[in-house]
Amino acid sequence: MSTQAYEEAELKWPVPSDIEIAQERAATSILPIKEVAESVGIHEDDLILHGKYKAKIALSSMQRAEGRKGKYVVVCGINPTPLGEGKSTTTIGLTQALGAHLNKKVFACVRQPSQGPTFGIKGGAAGGGYSQAIPMEDFNLHGTGDIHAITAANNLLAAAIDARVFHEATQPDEALYRRLVTTSSGKKVFAEPMLRRLERLGIKETDPDKLTAEERLKFARLNIDPATISWRRVTDVNDRFLRSIEVGKGPAEKGKTRETGYDISVASEVMAILALATSFADYRQRLRDIVVARDTSGGPVTADDIGCAGAMLALLKDTIEPTLMQTLEGTPVLVHAGPFGNIAHGNSSIIADKIALSLVGDDGFVLTEAGFGADMGGEKFFNIKCRASGLAPDAAVIVATVRALKFHAGVPVAKAGTPNVDAVKEGFANLGRHIDNFKKFGIPAVVVINEFGTDTKEELQTIIDLSKASGAFDAVLSSHWRYGGRGAVQAAEAVVKASEQPSNFKFTYPDELSLREKIETICKEIYGADGCTFADHVEKQLVAFEEQGYGKFPICMAKTQYSFSHDPNLKGAPSGFTVPIKDIRVNCGARFVFPLLGDISTMPGLPTRPAYYIIDVDDDGRVNGLS
Repeated sequence: MSTQAYEEAELKWPVPSDIEIAQERAATSILPIKEVAESVGIHEDDLILHGKYKAKIALSSMQRAEGRKGKYVVVCGINPTPLGEGKSTTTIGLTQALGAHLNKKVFACVRQPSQGPTFGIKGGAAGGGYSQAIPMEDFNLHGTGDIHAITAANNLLAAAIDARVFHEATQPDEALYRRLVTTSSGKKVFAEPMLRRLERLGIKETDPDKLTAEERLKFARLNIDPATISWRRVTDVNDRFLRSIEVGKGPAEKGKTRETGYDISVASEVMAILALATSFADYRQRLRDIVVARDTSGGPVTADDIGCAGAMLALLKDTIEPTLMQTLEGTPVLVHAGPFGNIAHGNSSIIADKIALSLVGDDGFVLTEAGFGADMGGEKFFNIKCRASGLAPDAAVIVATVRALKFHAGVPVAKAGTPNVDAVKEGFANLGRHIDNFKKFGIPAVVVINEFGTDTKEELQTIIDLSKASGAFDAVLSSHWRYGGRGAVQAAEAVVKASEQPSNFKFTYPDELSLREKIETICKEIYGADGCTFADHVEKQLVAFEEQGYGKFPICMAKTQYSFSHDPNLKGAPSGFTVPIKDIRVNCGARFVFPLLGDISTMPGLPTRPAYYIIDVDDDGRVNGLS
């Protein structure tokens, strides 16, 4: 594997800004992406170049190396705090340590960051310090355009829904039918999605002129109930004023208005579908299966009924290919998909993981990052992603910091750098519950403590001792932000040893359990709740979902990431609480049911001082201010 490990003399102190480090490395020793690909056995025919330093990888690469499998490690964290725990930085640091220092074949599999947080308050997700993915600007901005394609496909479907409702409302039956089946050349013919609709309706005739009047009416009218349209438009910026809007206000729309809204692009079901698809054929079918509304009889209306799933796939066809990039030390990174961890399942794609596993060989490693805390992205990695992929992880990493554990003990952010061993012990309850949960999943877990300059030896040793006493396979310090891969060697060695242990991976619940029981099991076993309460309409919806055939779907909880509970103010490891299930929905394309445990926003807003204030481009064309 071609690598570019940092020499001691190259490491600067104080550590420069993330973008300064990334741009200096890019100017001096970044590897051509062809060389990175060659080092891990990616065939030249499977590489679709997007410039000199990033490329798409064709799905054929998976078939060329079929049968090979490396060690599969998921990187999670404690419940996040305003202080930042450095989970992405740790994922990259461990990858650099494994590849550039322990000479293992390794991939990091991470999500494409949304432009919302990048220009908002959180910043990008390329890592930080001397553990980053590069080119950092490409990683955090457009990448290879996947999020833009998802935005376009999502909004094409939204436009098609409103157009269909409008045309059905303003045309008589026969005119509607005639216009639907007549091409621009004047020939009457059923398009492919129309033929599939005829089949679903039980209509065997495929000649448009030979349908009976009753069959024509049945085919032509979807009879969408506008009040049930759940498909919303998306954009990849934080825009609070688009959360609730009214469409159809123009005079040409003839008063056919309705209330709707925008979500951020990464909250689109299309993004979740991309992350969970296992093949191009699976991608296609999942897009067809998207349920966008109910008809006036209560039946589902799908993207295939609307007729634009194929056109969506045309926009999305390149998105199924992961993007190959590299770390600062030349180890490969696959960037693919970007669903949020609090409102979706929060993991990068199955396809990226499978391609990486097929390339690293039996002795190699794939580190895949799960979003937010292990109770969110981690639980969904196991119960949703692994269910869909058929893969079983060999080990897990839980990232924690001294400062964050103090915060979970109630210490204010301003005092998190003040030595306080008692607060570390109290806040450890949060980390301890995550360790307990990994034992339930049957996976050996390594606690990686991301070091900060304000940490004391006693505080660090306290976390190590408590972690081991709680059942972690190991607990190690890591200084990868300061030293790059060299600072994570001890942690990487612990991950190697953990992955060699026997694994008894198991799901939290079986497929056959009812939806209600699955929800209760997650709340009790993972969150530590006493139980759940279900709103009356949720009780009815659960029954309806079971009757409609969704009972075997996994559960994707939509809740705050800041607490094990539904209440972001309950820090540490709360107990004695009951989780209120306020609403419940189903994503038929992504194939999961998601309960809403509180007021979860699918469109963030911008703060008073957004990150965009410091982002600019200098006279030489270099982007400044990204973090």
